Amino acid sequence: MSPPSPRGAKKRALLTCERLRDLYPAVTELAHQDPFQLVIATILSAQTTDKSVNLVTPELFKRYPTAADLAAADSTEIEKLIKPTGFFRLKTRRIIDASRRIVELFGGVVPATLDDLVKIPGIGRKTANVILGVGFNVPGFAVDTHVTRLTNLLGLAATRDPVKIEHQVCAMVPKEEWTGLSLRLILHGRRICIARRPRCEECVLNDFCPSSTTRPKRPRRKPAA
Repeated sequence: MSPPSPRGAKKRALLTCERLRDLYPAVTELAHQDPFQLVIATILSAQTTDKSVNLVTPELFKRYPTAADLAAADSTEIEKLIKPTGFFRLKTRRIIDASRRIVELFGGVVPATLDDLVKIPGIGRKTANVILGVGFNVPGFAVDTHVTRLTNLLGLAATRDPVKIEHQVCAMVPKEEWTGLSLRLILHGRRICIARRPRCEECVLNDFCPSSTTRPKRPRRKPAA
């Protein structure tokens, strides 16, 4: 059972949805044309920027447009194409393995359920929720390290358990906001609420964020005589 949400969390959650939606109209910056491309681009995005991924995927998908094509690809050629994204040998293995599993289990078509998506190598619950929300318009709340950190800083959750965070936040915001909120929190964590140097003075959430360094602190009450 999830712990209760912090006091006032629902109001903060709804305000967060509204302001981040205005700040980041697009929920993802990964270029893709279908769920398969989104799966591969998401795997490639680990430990790098979406911009770096978008530089290599056009040529990658031009040469290997389907899961069957990528499943049968020569790993050396893939490594050359995706090298700018970093960790290219590991990522090559992951995208080839993912493509093979999509072919073997799902006939080359990316499945549209959480239970099936997590059967694909390199796809955990967080990534599966991203693919469902962006690729299939099925609401899902992805929880990564940024979402964990920001939901706790904002007082939307009081736990670091990803599943509990998912359940807590989803209970406070409309279903149609789940995907957008989680992905915008990730963008905000990368750009503004940076772990080692949060830019609270530039944050659109700083007037209600309990952790903001720019928010005026309430004076402590003097103890009764």
